[in-house]
Formats: sequence, structure tokens, C-alpha cells
Amino acid sequence: MGFDRLCEAILEKKNPTVAGLDPKLAFVPNFIKEESFKKFGNTLEGAADALLTFNKGLIDALCDIVPAVKPQCAYYEMYGWQGVKALHDTIAYAKEKGLFVITDGKRNDIGTTMEAYAAAHLGEVEVDDAAFAPFGGDALTVNGYLGSDGIHPLLPICKEKDKGIFVLVKTSNPSSGELQDKMIAEETVYRTMGDMCEQWGEDTRGAYGYSAVGAVVGATYPAQLGELRKALPHTLFLVPGYGAQGGGAQDVVPAFDARGLGAIVNSSRAIMCAYKKGDWQEEDYAKAARAEAIRMRDEIAAALK
Repeated sequence: MGFDRLCEAILEKKNPTVAGLDPKLAFVPNFIKEESFKKFGNTLEGAADALLTFNKGLIDALCDIVPAVKPQCAYYEMYGWQGVKALHDTIAYAKEKGLFVITDGKRNDIGTTMEAYAAAHLGEVEVDDAAFAPFGGDALTVNGYLGSDGIHPLLPICKEKDKGIFVLVKTSNPSSGELQDKMIAEETVYRTMGDMCEQWGEDTRGAYGYSAVGAVVGATYPAQLGELRKALPHTLFLVPGYGAQGGGAQDVVPAFDARGLGAIVNSSRAIMCAYKKGDWQEEDYAKAARAEAIRMRDEIAAALK
């Protein structure tokens, strides 16, 4: 129930971080692209094969270090149906390796349309008498700014399938304050959304006290992280903005509870493209990613102490 499986993985690996798998061809080493294009030509199929090969190497190198991965749908959709298949295959491979998968889709709709998103990314669909999990992620990022109509369709699947959602609350981008910092009566929009997350998840709380309804709160706003952590004791945070966006280890400390739980911090480009810094050879991209993931883990652990 709730995010118990994710909390257990964090505790087991002593690592509250998630590796973002947001690949585009510019991030993929040349030797991988050359091999994929040799097989499929300079086509969308070749591009998708290169993404999947890149991801598998990263997952192999990271699966004993990080508890979770977070593929961002847009980086796959940009390569057409072939890229979407690479997303599916990436999720399947990550789950084979025992990783918790957060699908970063930021889905946003109401009623039966949101039910369809929920079935696609977290649940199952029926084909005649057979049931299939189309993507099979463990959690999905969603945009809650349509209100409860956009969240309620997700909650039954979260309960039945032991899945979770992360609702956008205080995002890491520079312009987030244009809307999220506005006042509603005496509360900010982001605080109001956070309070709604607590309400939406109140009957899905698990053994660690966190519900199946989490919140996206950026590392680039540490003061708001601390404010929201105190205000939302049952809401697990997904924390983007670490690394390439400027957030550091000290910035994410306010997101955690006294047990060192309550948050999982994302890093994407800094891990995927670690081989582009220092003296790494591109063939060692996975080793470089592993080294960066360990460095990030240790840096956050030191800050939490």
C-alpha cells in the first residue's frame, strides 16, 4: 500500500535517489548509434534501438545502486511509435532488474480519459478475455491542476495494483512561481495543491506512513521543500532539479523526515551524460554513470547526517 515498496527499496540500498532515463540521440555514445544504424538504417527504428541499448547499459550499471528509474515519456514519444516501444521495453527491462519504475508522463485529464491513462501506465486493459499491462510502471507523474476530476480516476488502480502517483505541486522550473506562488485566500497555490494531495491519499497510507499520492517538489526551492515536508506528513516527494538544474545535496535535505525517508531525489543528465565529463571513454559510459550515481548517493547521505 502507498509507496511501501519504494520506501523498502530506498532503505535496502541506503539510497533515496532515482536515475532519470531521459535519452535523446545527442546523449547516446557514437558506438551505440553506429551499431543501431547499421542494423536499421538512419531511421526512427534505428534511433529507438540506440535509446534502448543505451538504457539497458545504464540499468545494468545502476540496478544495485539506485532503487528506482524514471523514464520521461517525451524523450521516447519524439521518436514515434518506435520510441514508445523503446519506452515499454525500457520499463520491462528495469523491472526485470528489480527496479521501481516511475513513469514521468505528467498526464492531465478527467473522467474516462484519465481512466484510460491510468490503465495504460499503471493498470491493465482487457482484450477479449485476456488482461495485459500495456506499460507496467509502478508510479506515474500527473498534473493535478484540473482538480479532483483528474485524480480520482487514478486512485482505484493505486489501491488495487499497489501503484502510486506523483502530483505536480511546486515544480523546479524558474517560472513555476508565476502560478504556483499565487495566493488563494491566505495560502499559496502550491500549498493548496499539497493539502489536496494529503486528502486524496488519506485512505491509501502504508506501513511507512506515506500514501499512494505523492508530490513533485523541486530541489531548486529548498525553503518550500521544508515548508511542505512539515505540512504534508503523509505525502512522499519526488524531487527534481538536482544536478543539471542547480539543486545540490543541502538543498534537498528539507524534503526528508527524521528517518531519512519521505523523498526520492532525481538526477537525469548528470548520470546519463557523466561519461562526457572527465577522462572517460564513451565505451565506459555505464561505468561513468555508476560512479556519478554513487557520488550523488554519498553526497546526499553525508548531507542528511
